[in-house]
Amino acid sequence: MSRYDFDLFVIGAGSGGVRAARVSARLGARVAIAEMAQPGGTCVNAGCVPKKLLYYGSTFAEAFRDANGYGWDVLPPQFNWNRLIQHKDREILRLNQIYTKLMVDAGIVILYGKAVLTGPHSVLINGKSYTAEHILIATGATPVLPNIPGANFSITSNEAFHLPQLPEKIIIIGGGYIAVEFAGIFNGLGAQTTLIHRGDLPLRGFDEEAREVLAQEISKKGVQLLLNTEVTAIESAGGQLNVQLNNGKSESAGLVLCALGRRPNTESLGLETAGVLLDKEGAIIINRAFQSNIPSILALGDVTNRLQLTPVAITEAMALASTLFANQPTEVDYANVASCVFSQPNLASVGLTEVQAREHYGEVNVFRNSFRPMKHTMTGINEKTFMKLIVDKATDRVIGAHMVGAEAGEIIQGIAIAINAGVTKSGFDSTIGIHPTAAEEFVTMKMVPR
Repeated sequence: MSRYDFDLFVIGAGSGGVRAARVSARLGARVAIAEMAQPGGTCVNAGCVPKKLLYYGSTFAEAFRDANGYGWDVLPPQFNWNRLIQHKDREILRLNQIYTKLMVDAGIVILYGKAVLTGPHSVLINGKSYTAEHILIATGATPVLPNIPGANFSITSNEAFHLPQLPEKIIIIGGGYIAVEFAGIFNGLGAQTTLIHRGDLPLRGFDEEAREVLAQEISKKGVQLLLNTEVTAIESAGGQLNVQLNNGKSESAGLVLCALGRRPNTESLGLETAGVLLDKEGAIIINRAFQSNIPSILALGDVTNRLQLTPVAITEAMALASTLFANQPTEVDYANVASCVFSQPNLASVGLTEVQAREHYGEVNVFRNSFRPMKHTMTGINEKTFMKLIVDKATDRVIGAHMVGAEAGEIIQGIAIAINAGVTKSGFDSTIGIHPTAAEEFVTMKMVPR
C-alpha cells in the first residue's frame, strides 16, 4: 500500500490539469484535483472559447453588409449585447459541467478551494492536508495591468467577458493576440475602437509581412491604430477615461482594456515553502520531463511560460501522464506548433518566420501571393488575403507557412500536418488544388522576387 494519499495531486482544473488527471487516472493512478473556481481554466472560462464566441458574434455585422452584393435586402440589424453574453454564459456553464462529469467518471477526487504546498509531497486545502507522490502545478496565468498612474481604471480581458453593456467607445492597450482579437470583436459589434501599441506593428513574433498586411486590414475595417505610442497614465473625469500618451496627446473613451500580457499564477501557492525555483517572470522552471528543481513537484501549461496555447498544455499533460504512469518517458516537440490569431481577418502561422528561416538556414526561397477573395468580388469589400511559404533552398523542405485572411486557422491547420511530416515545395506543387478556394493558392504559389 502506498504511503501517500494520492499518486498524483493536480492543482488547477484547466485544460492541461484536467487532461493530466484524466489520463493518469485511466492509467491506474489515484488522482485528486484542486480548483478555486470553475473547471476548464482560462480557455473555457475567460479565454479561447468565450473569445471565439464573441468573435463569431462580431462577424455578423460584416456578413449583413456583404449580403446586399448577393441579392439580399437586410433590414437594419439590431444587436443585443446582453443576449450575446447570456448565450455565451450558458455555453460556458455547459462546458463546465462536461469537465466536471469527465473527472467524476474517471474516478478523480475533486476538491474546490485554495490549495497550498506545504512540502515536496504535501498539500493543504480547506484546512485538510493531503499527501501525494507527485504534485502537478497547472494553475495557468492571469492578465496584468501596466505600472502607470490610473491603471486601476482599466479592465483586463477577464472582465471584458462580463461587461453590463457594450461600450460606445473603447481604447485597447497592447499589441498581442488578445489585444488584436478584442479590437476586432468590439469594432465588429459597433464600438468605436482604438488600439494603442508601443511597437511599430501588432503581433510581435509573427512573420513581418503578415503583420504588415494585418495592420492594413485592421485599419481598413475601422479600428484606429496608434502605433509607436505608449500610454503614460489613465485618468477618470466626467464618466470618461482619458488616456495620456507619450507624445503629449490624449485619447478618451468610456472603457479602457489593457491587454499587455499575462503572468504565471504562482503566488500564494507555497512554492517557496516547498523550495521550487521560479524564473524572473514568476514562472516555474522545469526540465523536459516537466519536473521542477524538486522532482516530485511538476508543472505544465501557462504557469511555465513556454507556449501559452491550450493544445500545447494538453499535449504536455499527455506526455507527463505517459512518463509517470505508463513507463513511457515522453517529451514534447515544440517545433512547428501552429497558431491562429482570431483577428479580423484571421492571421495563422506554422513554422519559421522569414527572418527566423534566414537566420537558421541561410538561403531560403520565399513564395507569396496577395489577392482579393472571390467572395468580395461582389460585395465591394476591399479586403486582401495574403499567403506565404518559406522553403529551405538546400532541401526544398517547407519550413514556414503564414496566412492572413478568412478561415486562415482552418487552412493552416492542414498545412501544419504536412510541414510536420516534412513536406517539400515540390510536394505542394504536385498537389491538385480544390477550385475555387483560397486554400488552393498554397499549391499554385510561385516565387515572387521582393
